[in-house]
Amino acid sequence: MDGDLGDFLRSRRARIQPEEVGLPSHGRRRVPGLRREEVAQLAGVSVDYYIRLEQGRGPGDPSRTKSGGVSDAVLDAVARVLRLDDTEHAYLHAVARPRKQVGRPAALRVRAGVQALLDSMERTPAFVLDQRMDVLAWNALADAVFGYSRTGPEDRSIPRHVFLDPGSHDFYPEWSAVAVQCVAHLRMLAGHHQDDRRLTALVGELSLKSDDFRRLWADHPVRECAYGVKRIQHPVAGLLTFPYETLAVSANPDQSLLVYTPQAGSETEERLRLLGSWKATPVRTTP
Repeated sequence: MDGDLGDFLRSRRARIQPEEVGLPSHGRRRVPGLRREEVAQLAGVSVDYYIRLEQGRGPGDPSRTKSGGVSDAVLDAVARVLRLDDTEHAYLHAVARPRKQVGRPAALRVRAGVQALLDSMERTPAFVLDQRMDVLAWNALADAVFGYSRTGPEDRSIPRHVFLDPGSHDFYPEWSAVAVQCVAHLRMLAGHHQDDRRLTALVGELSLKSDDFRRLWADHPVRECAYGVKRIQHPVAGLLTFPYETLAVSANPDQSLLVYTPQAGSETEERLRLLGSWKATPVRTTP
């Protein structure tokens, strides 16, 4: 995904005002936020070095590592100046120094033990995602809520559902927030999987087919959706409110386990119990 590093740095320096970092704000500015020269000064690198970094070219500077990439010290200094949070900081390292990912187990393979764990969660919808936000496996309650067993593999893509399925606006009452969250998480994943052709193709497809996705992607949000609350308007059960947690699958770093846990004694818990009692046993795993 060419241009990610430069686009990211430009978007982040645009949100920092000079006075926030102790610089005078007077004088005419053609662009919002910090100038490239100011970021370079505050980070302690040459202007030429920073310009080359933002342009995605190999910087000719002593701060480069022996392997030819930009050093941790420089990236950490830039992150400090641009006030990046932990997720953005990690993303900066990933896009500045992409690494070939070898030796990982295939993300599509969900271990039997993980499926058994899903099935043991009888009161909570839970499913496994890969690095493209495709749903690989799920339990009975997740199927009752999302209907995964009634769809094909391509229809189990969360980004495609959010941006290409017109029904998603009704399914998610807070669709705008869900859309931003989806793009921010996908952007983070893309930064760490730059050699994933299917992920690159997914971003290209969504950019062509969805104006909303294209606009949000251009804003360059980066965020890990580790926990939160999601509201779903189910066509049968009605409004469901789920606190959720995202857990790593340690045996496969490209997979994550999402667990939606309704509050005890809530309407959602009761509606989910009734919904689960109506649901037949599904076929759970992507072939």
